Amino acid sequence: MHKITRHSGAKKRFTASGRGKLMRMKAYKGHLNAHKSPRRKRAHAGKAVVARGDLRLIRKMLPHLVGK
Repeated sequence: MHKITRHSGAKKRFTASGRGKLMRMKAYKGHLNAHKSPRRKRAHAGKAVVARGDLRLIRKMLPHLVGK
């Protein structure tokens, strides 16, 4: 039998928190930031918890990341 592999795109985008929750980076902070307000840039900085509806798909792509 072959090894279980991780999805190479997903492993760059998702991490597990200390309590086992899946974390993702927030969108809209990549470029064209000169005209955005500092408040808007702070709001899109950092990490966020992955939505419950997406967990099943991400766990399928990253079987080694988080226990059930």
